[in-house]
Amino acid sequence: MLKLGSVLDAWRPKPGPGGDPLAAARSVWPDLVGADVARAAQPVAIERDTLIILTTSASWSHQLAFLEPEIVRGLAALPQTVAITRLRFRVGKLRRAAPAGSAAEQRRAQRSAAVEPPAKTLADALARLRRSVERSRAAHRALGGRFCTVCEAPTAAGIARCIPCRDESERQRRFACECLLFEAPWLPTNDVLVLVDGLTPEQFDAIRRRLLRSWWDEMWRASKLFRLRQPIDRRRLRKLASSFVLLETHIDPNRLEMDSAVRKNALGELYDFVCEIETLPA
Repeated sequence: MLKLGSVLDAWRPKPGPGGDPLAAARSVWPDLVGADVARAAQPVAIERDTLIILTTSASWSHQLAFLEPEIVRGLAALPQTVAITRLRFRVGKLRRAAPAGSAAEQRRAQRSAAVEPPAKTLADALARLRRSVERSRAAHRALGGRFCTVCEAPTAAGIARCIPCRDESERQRRFACECLLFEAPWLPTNDVLVLVDGLTPEQFDAIRRRLLRSWWDEMWRASKLFRLRQPIDRRRLRKLASSFVLLETHIDPNRLEMDSAVRKNALGELYDFVCEIETLPA
């Protein structure tokens, strides 16, 4: 009969779809950075897109900061840790993990450690890490894998950019479209598609509808604050109301009149509020 203690001692987290990103990072950490670095630096937490690394000294933190791009690229190979784009280092006391795995695994680990003795200096440990990273990249390349054309993170065959870089490109495209629609909402759709590289008509329509909802909600909240005599940004709200009407109606800005029926229909219940803030001094 197996004892509960032996079962727990033999368990170690393994990366898999939908797993905990911190557990995944911890499980691959020794293989990613090498045994020497793992003895002096360990992942302890994740804050948004940042992996927090606890190190034994400020020297380790400083030196590992130079290798941040390589470590992040290694983490990007796991689906659980692909969202990690930064590392942050803290100095503290590391908790030494108890030996895990079967007796055979422990013997193999001991034989492996005997082949390469512990590094004597920080420079030696970091050199080993660099060699380990290069071996990992060479193995990935030999299996037909590719590397992101932007950040050089490992990607699958036929994939030119990693998920974080694709998401960043999408974010920049969306931001450029939103700026155009706010500053020049009268522009025809085709003009916006030409000005924003890679933007599709479907993406433009989704961004336009999302902006209209967001602008309406912002003006509605401002109207409630205004009634409560709370401070509001009247300059932005006047611009927001104008952009909202032009984007909603596609009317020529030269034909847009303050009291036009088109404007009243577009603003609806917010029309009186917008008229009131427009008549107040800036």
